[in-house]
Amino acid sequence: MSDDWKFDVPVTGSKLLPPDARYMEGLSSQGYGFEVALADLVDNSVDAGAKDVVIHFLRDGDELVSLLVVDDGAGMDDAALDVAMTVGGRRDYAPGALGMFGTGLKSASLSHASAVTVVSTTKRTRAAGRRWRLQRAMSNFECDIVDADYAQILIDRYDNGRPIRWQGTIVRWDGVKDFPKHGGGGQTDRYLHRTINKLGLHLGLHLHRFLARDDFNITVAVEDVRTGTVYTSFGVQPLDPFGYPVSGHPDYPTAFTASTPELGRTRLDAHIWTPKSNLDEYRAVGSVMERQGFYFYRNDRLVQAGGWNNFRQPEQHLSLARVAVELPDRTGDVFRLTVKKSGVDTTPEFATALESATSPTGRAFVDYLSTAESVYREARKRTGTTRRPVVPPGTGIDPGVRETIKEELPPIPGEEPIAIRWQKLGNEMFFSVDRENRVIHLNQRYRSAILGGRRGGLNDAPTLKSLMYLLLHELFERDYSGSREKDNLQLWQSILVSAARAEEDRMTDND
Repeated sequence: MSDDWKFDVPVTGSKLLPPDARYMEGLSSQGYGFEVALADLVDNSVDAGAKDVVIHFLRDGDELVSLLVVDDGAGMDDAALDVAMTVGGRRDYAPGALGMFGTGLKSASLSHASAVTVVSTTKRTRAAGRRWRLQRAMSNFECDIVDADYAQILIDRYDNGRPIRWQGTIVRWDGVKDFPKHGGGGQTDRYLHRTINKLGLHLGLHLHRFLARDDFNITVAVEDVRTGTVYTSFGVQPLDPFGYPVSGHPDYPTAFTASTPELGRTRLDAHIWTPKSNLDEYRAVGSVMERQGFYFYRNDRLVQAGGWNNFRQPEQHLSLARVAVELPDRTGDVFRLTVKKSGVDTTPEFATALESATSPTGRAFVDYLSTAESVYREARKRTGTTRRPVVPPGTGIDPGVRETIKEELPPIPGEEPIAIRWQKLGNEMFFSVDRENRVIHLNQRYRSAILGGRRGGLNDAPTLKSLMYLLLHELFERDYSGSREKDNLQLWQSILVSAARAEEDRMTDND
């Protein structure tokens, strides 16, 4: 061994190096998804003992102005607010808490808003508040103290059971980057419809164990601040990823045990979903490839939904396999929860433990995977036929629809997919077929009528495009069209052009 190598690095002292104010810019660039960021705020509400949480979109006519998360938890006094709003400030988390790192409130909020205000009150203290403005925070780390009278006004707005009673906290986002810049033409309504649906699915899935309780509720509401009109108000429903009506196999669910030297025994609850399910609980987690695998829970909060964590590659035949894993209080290096609580990193030690994991009856975990694959294959056989492979769908069709088509219709290996695009065509045509380039063209003239005046995009009109794919995909699987196919094409053109013109007439009448 070389004499100049030292296992411990010698030091001669230390010095304080405070963070540069630009650290806040990095904090606001953590890549939080919108739903993930709001889920992090709801986690704080749960840790505060809240029973009711309201996510409140505020609009002024067509313009969205603010977003608030309001809860009836224990609230915070001035000292606790200072800790909560300090960059890097951490409090002592109680056993069973969902919080971990002490950065979620700041990084989640400033990832999506130019200013975050927190106002809170306890049973024993008056309302108080703090406010971070991103631009100011990046220059000098100064946090604003909210005027006490305004803090009380904001608390009073949600008092009397809406949901604050005697205590609670309000997190207010201003300058939300995701909000439409111009809300005219129904843009705000479309944004709210899309965003609230995604938010409800995300919260319903990741907090489903809490939402299943009788004493916990999350409400999403939209209010016009000028008129006081409440446009939307609904309760988020739990989406249990293991909420199948009947198991896909009589031997499951089954508990397996994986042992690692660092953590000891970890329980794996292996499930096989009901084949051919259309339930939201099954389909809420991304594509077929994304929804299979491990579902990690930490203190009843779902922190990862699907994925095999380098144990194996996802494949269609394992789409019914889901494994619930309760993370231990002490995760060591085997399980590392991401800061955003949206995934779990595992070490090769975990994958090795899975290879030898067994059930109390001696069944191997790897046999479970074989069984899940067999259930999927048998279900396909029981449909009555083995479906003939087809040319797969491509761009222009919504990715979720493409996944479903590929799940139901096996793609021909190596075949270039069929794209669907809008293009200028003659008025007598609704569509055209370009066999050589694998494209179905839809007539641009009828696009606005079909979309009902809504703004289009690459994957718009998913119902129409799916029907056109089902109607026309066989034309791409042979080199020519016979007289019957040509007659069908003429028939479909005539009927669809007539239907599209009827849509145009309806738009004119509505105007």
